Amino acid sequence: MKGNAVRRRGRKVKVPRISEAVVRRLPVYLRYLNSLQALHVRTVSSQQLGEALDLNPAQIRKDLACFGEFGRKGIGYEVNYLIEKIKSILKLDQKINVVLIGAGHLGHAISNYNAYLKDNMRITAIFDADPGKVGKKIVGLTIQALSTLSETVKEMNIRIAIIAVPAEAAQAVADELMRCGITGILNFAPVNIRVIEGVRVHDADVTMELHSLAYYL
Repeated sequence: MKGNAVRRRGRKVKVPRISEAVVRRLPVYLRYLNSLQALHVRTVSSQQLGEALDLNPAQIRKDLACFGEFGRKGIGYEVNYLIEKIKSILKLDQKINVVLIGAGHLGHAISNYNAYLKDNMRITAIFDADPGKVGKKIVGLTIQALSTLSETVKEMNIRIAIIAVPAEAAQAVADELMRCGITGILNFAPVNIRVIEGVRVHDADVTMELHSLAYYL
């Protein structure tokens, strides 16, 4: 397994790199654990998790073991404790400000996401290139002009951005976000965007997902 080298007492030690597949499964675990917490369930086994999530229990144990020993033999995992640990791993135990670029129909829909959040990740600023939209409000947030993006990103210590603009504008928006210091982008535009090293992009293309789903009909 590839890893990152760090220096420890004068020597380099390789720290195992967690695979993307593992990281993507953690929010799945967290969502189900939150539902158990709402039902006041105190403990859950990997077998129960596997049955509920249609995953191999051994895979779940292996995933969680990448970050420490959280379960107890014969008991399983304490729901509240595991929620706390997964939130810490995903950095959801700290405030994470998110910026949204695009205040069209999709931007409005994404903005409503704030109402359902139960963690510290929030959309805290919205921008649009249309002067006619600047100054209006979406779910309590005032739409700002793109010319003030850099200042707001710096003031609010924003590292993650959501792109919800037409395909032809997506790359220019991504370029500006990178200049502002954004290192994580969730891209809803139906186009691949190019980013520099150190910036990560996740694409959310509904059309593409529907097309691939059609194969299984």
